Amino acid sequence: MQEEVDFILEHTEEKMEGAIEHLGKELLHIRAGKAAPSMLDGVVVDYYGSLTPLNQVSNVSTPDARTIAIQPWEKGLIPVIEKAIMNANLGFNPDNNGEIIRINIPVLTEERRRDLVKQVHQEGEHAKISIRTARKDANDNLKKLQKDGLSEDLEKDAEAGVQKLTDDYTKKVDDLVKAKEKDIMTI
Repeated sequence: MQEEVDFILEHTEEKMEGAIEHLGKELLHIRAGKAAPSMLDGVVVDYYGSLTPLNQVSNVSTPDARTIAIQPWEKGLIPVIEKAIMNANLGFNPDNNGEIIRINIPVLTEERRRDLVKQVHQEGEHAKISIRTARKDANDNLKKLQKDGLSEDLEKDAEAGVQKLTDDYTKKVDDLVKAKEKDIMTI
């Protein structure tokens, strides 16, 4: 019985860790006004008939805090990359000089910053919902085990362990959200 309890706790922690990883990825896509190559992670380019991530057909860098520079490995890709950036609906206007594509990141207005903070809080809430769902699944599985002969003491201890995991991961979500909020509101 103890092996099953340990498995449930491990599986629950994996689910909660997955929620944190997903939140981290989502927060990367919310721009804080500073240029970052990760802002273009979702952009795919039609490279000889196959959709290829932008960073696999070019060098993406940030020469300063307000600019993203994209240096394609083949000059013929410049119009294709520009089109892919426009189609990604990121709100960027790419500009090219025939060799490099530059994207200027506009300074965020106070209103836009508040909207981004709301978006960050929504993503944090989604992560917390995933964590609570993992807790509910674990507790349901523990109740089933109790019906199959698990002692009440072991079940209560395991539930306490699940609750501790839930509290720890909820705090991690809050910390990530707070850090991103600070990043967005810092001018």
